[in-house]
Amino acid sequence: MTKSICILVLVALSGHAFSQSADEGAIKQIFDQALGRGKSYEMLYDLTTNIGARLSGSPGAAAAVEWSRHTMQGFDFDSVWLQPVMVPHWVRGQKEVGRILSKRVGTLPINVCALGGTIGTGPAGISAGVVEVKNFEELKSLGTKGVQGKIVFFNRPFDATKINTFEAYGGAVNQRGAGATEAAKYGAVAALVRSMGSNLEDYPHTGGMRYAATGTKIPALAVSTKHAELLSKLLKEDKDVQVYLENHSETLEDAPSFNVIGEIRGSEYPDEIIVVGGHLDSWALAQGAHDDGTGCVQSIEVLRLFKEMGFKPKRTIRAVMFMNEENGLRGGLKYAEMALQNKEKHIAAIESDRGGFTPRGFTMTAPKTAREKVKTWKPLLEPYGLTDFDQEGGGADIGPLEKQGVPVMEFLPDSQRYFDYHHTQEDTIDKVNKRELELGAGSMAALVYLIDKYGLK
Repeated sequence: MTKSICILVLVALSGHAFSQSADEGAIKQIFDQALGRGKSYEMLYDLTTNIGARLSGSPGAAAAVEWSRHTMQGFDFDSVWLQPVMVPHWVRGQKEVGRILSKRVGTLPINVCALGGTIGTGPAGISAGVVEVKNFEELKSLGTKGVQGKIVFFNRPFDATKINTFEAYGGAVNQRGAGATEAAKYGAVAALVRSMGSNLEDYPHTGGMRYAATGTKIPALAVSTKHAELLSKLLKEDKDVQVYLENHSETLEDAPSFNVIGEIRGSEYPDEIIVVGGHLDSWALAQGAHDDGTGCVQSIEVLRLFKEMGFKPKRTIRAVMFMNEENGLRGGLKYAEMALQNKEKHIAAIESDRGGFTPRGFTMTAPKTAREKVKTWKPLLEPYGLTDFDQEGGGADIGPLEKQGVPVMEFLPDSQRYFDYHHTQEDTIDKVNKRELELGAGSMAALVYLIDKYGLK
């Protein structure tokens, strides 16, 4: 090797080392700020305790919109605005009632809740015999003869052998989403669905369901996992067991609402946008802390950290509080529609909607070149527990952007506890660990920093 070539190699290596060192320092500063002087938990406490449940179309959702706007304005972001969107307005109504009616054991109360989007039973409720199935194939095999006039009890539990609890959720959730429609085809009078939870619990889990465009609509409710086990046991002992269900849900006309958007303008490439976001709406059973208050405050915190550090990004960094992820995805669809209409150039979108637990990495749906580039940053991120970058996926609200060719990613925290709280009365601020939440905000900010500095091409 000639002397001149050696000099060039040494210069290149020293330049790489300097860049690596600079990035390590910047990322450490991000985490130092998030952990030592962070505002994410303070924001989450305010959102969950002073506003609480935020179902689309509700007064809580409207208050959360104003909270988001005022919060981001208070942090002096370059721009903060509301993006109008019409959302579904489903109302749960008064507390639901469920009872097992058995000649052998008498009347036993069971904990049930209406699934989002269901019709009501009417004030008289519904009493009927019960047929238990694990899947739609079993339902089909029973046919009209075995189902007509009965309540179909869908009792497929999570697969406990799945380490990824989101995979277990995916293996069970179709009975919640489509169970009522499928049961109605064979003359059922209601659908009762085992809650989408990984443990045996006394409280039920709500969640969205959908009716087919045509066909009969029947009420759909969830039952707690403990009471699902009880009902299943009694049905094996007594085929004449009946269940009484009562709920007063209804769907009103669509209501006006908003996505809430804040941004810091880029200093070199202001027309290139990196989005971070979470969904502002939540189900009405609790405070919506993990789902998805944590994602909202982590996204706001990314921009706030940059402002606090005096960091001036090359590209525009935008935080979006999406409305109506839970029962319609109208906010995500509207944001993508307006991005296309305004010919905006999004180079990446990152969502946080898996709870505020300990960071593990990020999922990605992106071109191979982008995926490989992110993986080259692992040595910078591994010291903060971010090691998993191999899973496919982006969040639901940024899914419409992915269809436009935007690389999408989702913050990936540890999943083991998420479905203890998901869509339940237990999703409250006391279930969120402050340090874990702040680590997640730092993780998102670190990834945004690297994308902003190096791009994804």
